[in-house]
Amino acid sequence: MSPAAPPSAPLSPSSRPARTSRLLDWRVRFGVLALIWGFSFLFIKVGTEGFAPFQVTFGRLLFGTAVLAVAMVVKRDRLPRGARVWGHLTVAAFLLNALPFSLFAYAELTIPSTLAGICNATTPLWGMLLSLVALSEDRPTRVRAAGLGIGFIGVLTVLGAWQGFSGLDVTGTALALLASFSYAVGWIYVRRTLSDTGVSHLSLAGSQVGLATLQLAVVTPLFTSVPKSVEVVPLLAVIALGALGTGYAMLLQYGVVAEVGPTTASMVTYFIPVIATAAGVAVLGEQLAWNTPVGAVIVLAGAALTQTRASRRTATAGARLGAPEAPPSRVGMRPAGAGRVGTRDGALAGASASLRRPVPAALRTLDADPGTET
Repeated sequence: MSPAAPPSAPLSPSSRPARTSRLLDWRVRFGVLALIWGFSFLFIKVGTEGFAPFQVTFGRLLFGTAVLAVAMVVKRDRLPRGARVWGHLTVAAFLLNALPFSLFAYAELTIPSTLAGICNATTPLWGMLLSLVALSEDRPTRVRAAGLGIGFIGVLTVLGAWQGFSGLDVTGTALALLASFSYAVGWIYVRRTLSDTGVSHLSLAGSQVGLATLQLAVVTPLFTSVPKSVEVVPLLAVIALGALGTGYAMLLQYGVVAEVGPTTASMVTYFIPVIATAAGVAVLGEQLAWNTPVGAVIVLAGAALTQTRASRRTATAGARLGAPEAPPSRVGMRPAGAGRVGTRDGALAGASASLRRPVPAALRTLDADPGTET
């Protein structure tokens, strides 16, 4: 659910969207994506009323894998090849799916879905903070550094720090923030390891979610027991969470990113906490103190500032100052990497807003699913 920055593998013929065959305008699909990811926190809350957190996560991943597997069959896409790619996908599956999905499920045992949705919006802030260390080529500007500070002020506002965090479940909130941090770590890892595989985005996404399903299939029986009875509403919530929030939403995001680019698509990050809050209050009757929406606005403002880039003039001047002069024999030749397109991704996603390459939507995760998937 956290929109974030997947690797920049080139679109394969089987995964390239046919723009002329779009039945819905991208704005409609963008809105549907925001609704699905926003309601995912409600689905998690309802799911945990009938199942253990690990069971909710396993069901979510299972149904999400089923949707992505069907899409791969329809598009005749192939699974990735090579032990190295599968090894990196295994780590990505843990950091972007198995771990954060489980943490959010456990967090919502004790905190409202509204707070979980707002915590998810901190993913770009964690990504910005980590990029200062992990991505040396991405130097922060003053505006982005200010955004980082403003964002964390927003977090303290949401948590009611001036009240000593009274009435707040510290453990549940910490788990939700740790889930968002996991998204940020995961997308930086993906950026460094899976950006040039040549595999289609759909294939990478389906394989990653499938691996996460296997991980939960091993863990879930060790910590849970089969429920004595299955209630219909929690079961439907888990099915919707997986089929819509993890499967169909990833396909939607992939299409939107491919059509309008990662920068525009990453704006879904700012709608998710708004929808999550509205759904929690309207459907679940959760209470909302004044500092929650105010802090959420501050968090989103800070996250937006961390997404800004240096002006082209500044970047060009910096490149000229830092780059050695080309030897005469190579003057006029195209420099290495000149054909790459420099973009940034927020999200979904979110977490590694500092990435400089085009972003495939399918691997987003958000939950930021990553973002952008949650």
